[in-house]
Amino acid sequence: MHPFIFITGATSLGLLFALQEWISSRFWNYHVNLGVEIQAWGTQFFIWGVLCWIMWFTLRPQIYSASVKTILLFFVPLSIFISVVEEILWTLIFPRLPMGKPPMPFWQRLSFLLDAELIDSLVIFWSAFFLFRGVGYYQSFREKERVATQLKSQLVQAQMRALRMQLNPHFLFNTMNGISSLMRTDVAAADLMLEQLSRLLRITLHRGDAQFIPLSDEMEFIEMYLAMQDRRFAGRVRQEMSVDPHLHDAIVPTMILQPIVENAYAHGLSRLTSVGVLSIDVSSQNSMLRLSVTNSGTGLRPPAMHNGSGNGVGLANVKDRLRMHYGENHTFSISEMDDSRVRVVMTLPLHFAARPTENTTGYGV
Repeated sequence: MHPFIFITGATSLGLLFALQEWISSRFWNYHVNLGVEIQAWGTQFFIWGVLCWIMWFTLRPQIYSASVKTILLFFVPLSIFISVVEEILWTLIFPRLPMGKPPMPFWQRLSFLLDAELIDSLVIFWSAFFLFRGVGYYQSFREKERVATQLKSQLVQAQMRALRMQLNPHFLFNTMNGISSLMRTDVAAADLMLEQLSRLLRITLHRGDAQFIPLSDEMEFIEMYLAMQDRRFAGRVRQEMSVDPHLHDAIVPTMILQPIVENAYAHGLSRLTSVGVLSIDVSSQNSMLRLSVTNSGTGLRPPAMHNGSGNGVGLANVKDRLRMHYGENHTFSISEMDDSRVRVVMTLPLHFAARPTENTTGYGV
């Protein structure tokens, strides 16, 4: 609604009417000078453009919120007043019009033009009024839509932070339990686990509220976590890791694998009396990133795996975060390969970091 664009648009509309009337008069063999038509119609709509823009600039809030009472008591009289003002200005600018009539004094010409064009002027006024009102409704709708989108985004962010905060104490509690059990049997191992735990917590704090990180960072975290678990289980778990080296810079949600690995130890590997196997495999599948964790254990049948309606806090947390991040564009499955092996598989959209990571760890070698 810049005045130049607004008034130019109105004047251009007047020129179109001038051309239409000139063509129509030619069709009926009534010869009218095109220049006069352009001047008359162009000036009339130029005046309307100025008046309507002034109305837009000064009365926009009232137009947006006008009730029926306000329209009847204020805008109806205003429409008549502005229509008369427009006709007065036009009459002053063109003293020789209307054509085909004998010369008339100003007030007689004004009366003649009001009688002929007042209804047309009122139509122009109310067309502009309802156009402005429609623009107001549209702007209000877009503003509400923007606010709703912003609130939805803030809600999702708050939910994501809550889920992240849920993971940290859960992970910390389980790790401290492992350290506590080692204090009775291997103080040196417990001390090393405390050192490794402090490094993990430092990484977690350094990430802050970041929702996505490169896969290389996630795998570095997993390697440190596996080193702690290896110390705790005294080599009773054979750890295998295979990561496609082309995927180091793939973007994944923060701490997306750790809860699954923790779940594999808590509900599977910790129940074994013999050597168990934990296998992590990361590969690409079409345009999706596939993350798989397989562990030895006692299958899915024991009640402890279910905790009523799920597979532990960690897995429920991962499912919720995947749903929030990707909607339906992901998969999550947990299945029993046989009586002693369980596999969790996730697929999510494959995206890469804008800046490649400089250093990579030794996994997948």
